[in-house]
Amino acid sequence: MATKRSKKQAQHENDLLENPAEIAERLGRGEAFLKQNSKILGGVLAAAIILIGGILFFQINNQNQNENAQEEMFQAVYFYEQDSVDYALNGDGINPGFLSIVEDYPRTDAANLAHFYIGSIYLSERNFSDALTHLEQFSSDDFLVQAKAYSLIGDANLELGNTAEAISSYRKAANYNENKYFTPKYLSKLAIAYEKAGQIEEAIEAYQTIEDEYFESFEFAAARKHKARLEGLASN
Repeated sequence: MATKRSKKQAQHENDLLENPAEIAERLGRGEAFLKQNSKILGGVLAAAIILIGGILFFQINNQNQNENAQEEMFQAVYFYEQDSVDYALNGDGINPGFLSIVEDYPRTDAANLAHFYIGSIYLSERNFSDALTHLEQFSSDDFLVQAKAYSLIGDANLELGNTAEAISSYRKAANYNENKYFTPKYLSKLAIAYEKAGQIEEAIEAYQTIEDEYFESFEFAAARKHKARLEGLASN
């Protein structure tokens, strides 16, 4: 809430406006300040210009790099889809592979996606440590691809004996934008990891979720069978 000016303040302002000498003195003090501190102010201004210019250059350069990387990665994606994974990783001598993309174009969207491809290839080759390294560097707003990445991270951790980490990753996959196509699969993996960790009740609960909510899924029959088996173990 604004406060009312006093009559004294108003009179002081009127006196200032009617006194050219006072105005000149104040302007003179301001000019003197600028002269005395011109180097400092100039340095601050120059630093601000350099900073803004640097930010703009980084954004434009990053955009250009991303466009170049996407063009260069096209052939690697084709090799991947054709199961020519060595060419996909290392290139064919003419076109670069995913490994070159992440090295030459870091911090681009193309490099981010290349980490996903590299991780999935290493996982298929049972190179679980390197698979984990690359998959953990990938992130996406696409709910299908990100959930798939969480699942693959879980696979790598489970193979490496990192059961707790595998459970955490499978849980993320199962809870990430739940859907009838992939969620049952992730829940099945979660149940397997729980059983491996000796958490039988949690495994039963994961299978129960498939039975209750995804009864049209491919995993439904297996979930019922394994749930009954685990319930038998739990009752002994």
